[in-house]
Order: sequence, then C-alpha cells, then structure tokens
Amino acid sequence: MSAHRRKPTTRSRRPSRRRRAVRTLLVTGCALGALAGGGAWYLYRDLAAGIGSSKALEGAEKSKSGDSNILLVGLDSRRDRNGEKLPEEVLDKLHAGSSDIGGYNANTLILLHVPGDGSRAKAFSVPRDDFVDIPGHGKDKIKKAYGLAKEKKQEQLAAQGVTDVRQLERDGREAGRAAQIETVRNFLGVPIDHFAELNLAGFYHLADALGGVPVCLNRAVKDSYSGADFPAGPQTLDGRQSLAFVRQRHGLERGDLDRTKRQQAFLAGATKKLNSAGTFTDPAKLIKLIDAAKQDVVTDEGWDLLAFVKQAKNLSGGKVQFTTLPIEGFGRNHGEDINVVDDMKIKRLITEQIGPKASPGPGAPSSPAAPSPSSPPSPSSPPSPPASRDGGGIPCVD
Repeated sequence: MSAHRRKPTTRSRRPSRRRRAVRTLLVTGCALGALAGGGAWYLYRDLAAGIGSSKALEGAEKSKSGDSNILLVGLDSRRDRNGEKLPEEVLDKLHAGSSDIGGYNANTLILLHVPGDGSRAKAFSVPRDDFVDIPGHGKDKIKKAYGLAKEKKQEQLAAQGVTDVRQLERDGREAGRAAQIETVRNFLGVPIDHFAELNLAGFYHLADALGGVPVCLNRAVKDSYSGADFPAGPQTLDGRQSLAFVRQRHGLERGDLDRTKRQQAFLAGATKKLNSAGTFTDPAKLIKLIDAAKQDVVTDEGWDLLAFVKQAKNLSGGKVQFTTLPIEGFGRNHGEDINVVDDMKIKRLITEQIGPKASPGPGAPSSPAAPSPSSPPSPSSPPSPPASRDGGGIPCVD
C-alpha cells in the first residue's frame, strides 16, 4: 500500500515542478511586457512624483516654433534640496569641506537650446563671475542672483513672523530660482522654457548612476583644493572623481573659464554614456538614474520629463555644440574678481545662434551662416584653445 501511495505522489510532483516553471516563465514574460509597454509610464510617474518641483517659471514667456531653451543650474551648496546638511560621509567623498560653506551660488549656468526641427542642439556656458544686472539688486556676479534673492526673501518672511525652517528654505529657494532665471533671461535676451537645478552632490550621484563618466584630458593634473588627480588621456571617472573634475579651477591656465570647459566635457561624457550604456533600454539602470534625480534635481512644474528623456536619447549621439560665452576682460568689484562683459554683444551672439530666423523672400540671397561663438573677438580675453579629439569621440580638455 505504501508503495502504491508513493507512486502517485511522485507522479504528482513532476507536473507541479513543470507548472511552476511555466508559471515563472509567464510571470517573467508579463513583467518584461509591462516594462516594454507600460513600464515607461510607471517610471515616468515615479520620477514625476519624487523629483523636486518649482513654480519659478510660472507665467514666463515661451519659445516659438517648438524650440526649447533649458537652463541648467548647478548650485555650489553643501545641502540637499530641503536645506538639510549633507551627511559627513558624503562630504568626505565630495572633497567639498563643511556644510556651512558654499552658500547658494549658481556656479554652473548652461543654456541648452534644443531646436524643434531636430537639428543640432547648442549649449552656452555662462561664466559664473560675469558682471551683470541682477533685478532688485544692481550689478554683481551672475552666480549671486540665486543666493541674494533667497536671503532677501527669508528676511522678509522672518520679519512677518515666519519661523518654520522648512518654509523659509522652500520659499527662499523659490525666490532664488526665479531671480536666477530672470537674470540669465535678461542677460541673454531669450525666453527660458524649462530649468533643472542640481546641487553639489548631484554630479556625484549622476556619475555613480551611470557607472562612471568618460572624459579626456590633454595633460595630467593634480589639485589639492578640488581633489582632482588625473593622468592625461581618456578615462572614466567615478562619482567622487567627477565632482573633483568639474570643480577644479586652481592650476588651470584660465581658471574659471577653463572650469566651464570641464563642465561641458562632463556633460558631453554623461550624454554619451547615457546612450552607449543602454540606460534608456535597461530598466535597472534607468531606475538608478531616476533615484539619483529624485535626490538632487529640481525642475519646473509641468515639464514633460518623459518627452525630454526621449529627446535626451537623441542628444546623446553627439548632437550638442558647446560654447563658452565671451568676456571682454577682468576687473574688480568690492574686492572681488569679476568678468567684464558686453551685454549687447552677448545678446547679438545668442540671437545669431538660436534666435528666430526670418524666411528669405523669393529670389533673395541666402543669408551667410552665423559666425561660430567658440572664439569671438575679444580685446582682453584670450580665445579658448581648441579641444583635441583623442578620447574616442570625447573632446580632450586641459
């Protein structure tokens, strides 16, 4: 009897294992199907719910003809998007000193112009020490617009009896964003459709999420201030190294102006890695990138990030032309070094490059191509040295 009982039991186990295997395959197939179909929407909804959102662009003028101007703002802040101090272990990795230094200067300002017709995108770096008009403040370094407006707003709220630290931080930052955007908009003379704000730790987390960012250096560098210590040639930087790379200015021939080249090289490498690493088709990598964005990024409310992610995939094919806006020379203001700029020259240059183009009438000669802004004439500022291309398609920088 026992043998007869064991036999059916043994037979029943085999189909059970098969059923479990089939069930596993079906579940896996459904999961893959969901990722291929509705997964993008789920990830987008997760990103939209978790990423920081701002109303700083509410009611602002928009670009025409489907073009988009996106302002990328990198804050030199040792605090997170809620104003909380970064953990000490994070600061140690960032080689960035105490949470109490850095303030809220916008040390990275890049206007990314994405044409609506799919042609080549252009990115313009605004040197942080450009001496410009800041609304409600007068003339000062362009990087200060954020921090000055934030401090003023918090003082106003405190005078009204507001004591909640989070509200002071939130409303102060909103005022800072609005002031920084308005300052750049007035300086360049073009609408700003969207913006993305990244704190100091954001460079670290972005590089980590991408599994490293490829860059190329013309010569070896070592700088104790930023922690930069790199050999010459092409290389892939981890999170800590990436932050040191974009922060270095000591030991560079043109100081801050060369640092803007580093920031451009980092963005070029990051966009290249986005495509080559298969980030947009690998759910695990995409989720890691989204988690990094939720930690460090704030964007304008209503921006369709899913549409831009698809656009960014196209941009990652090397379709971005990087330019540093020219300066006329150097000066001093209240004991600080500044960049002297010609506001009207900057506006003309931007209009030539990304302004609306009038259609020529029948039989009219075509207009000459706008001059490249990579090395405009400047009596006091030396032209940027040309970048070599020894880094596997990544421009090598000094």
